[in-house]
Amino acid sequence: MQERDRKRVTLVLGGVRSGKSRWAQEFAVRFERVAHVATAPACDAETRDKINRHQGKRPKHWQTLEKPLELARVLMDHATEFDLLLVDCLTVFGTNLLEAAESGPESFTPRIESLFETLRTLPVSIMLVSNEVGSDVVPPYPAGRKYRDTPDELNQRVATMADDVVLLAAGLPLALKGSTGAQP
Repeated sequence: MQERDRKRVTLVLGGVRSGKSRWAQEFAVRFERVAHVATAPACDAETRDKINRHQGKRPKHWQTLEKPLELARVLMDHATEFDLLLVDCLTVFGTNLLEAAESGPESFTPRIESLFETLRTLPVSIMLVSNEVGSDVVPPYPAGRKYRDTPDELNQRVATMADDVVLLAAGLPLALKGSTGAQP
């Protein structure tokens, strides 16, 4: 999957607990300089515990960048420092934007467009992990559908521009576009 002389954009999709984050991390260890770009804010004890577990599974030399809303900016600011930027997770980023847009709706669209422009122009490989929500149950209320539809739209747009799109089911990768490379 990775050609060392050019950058790649990879989208890793899967349902909850499908193994997508683990697979992405196992793939990322092939790179020397990796930044894990975390989008989940540590808003409660359960989330903090999950963040700590995930951090404990990553190589110690990886840098963690925590940016719940300014994803495009952090990618641009750190692109030349790393061989791979691993974003986990695009779904949470979309949710963060929806929540921020409730107080200032004008911030949603510019941040999304800035992310897509950044993905097109970054001089470094990037791997984005996201939940595949298109197979989920349709929520019975409008706000739930909005929270389901936003990540699905993000995934579809990223998949269009990505070199590789990998779907994880039961911990096994399936290339939907491009390849999975040599499986980790």
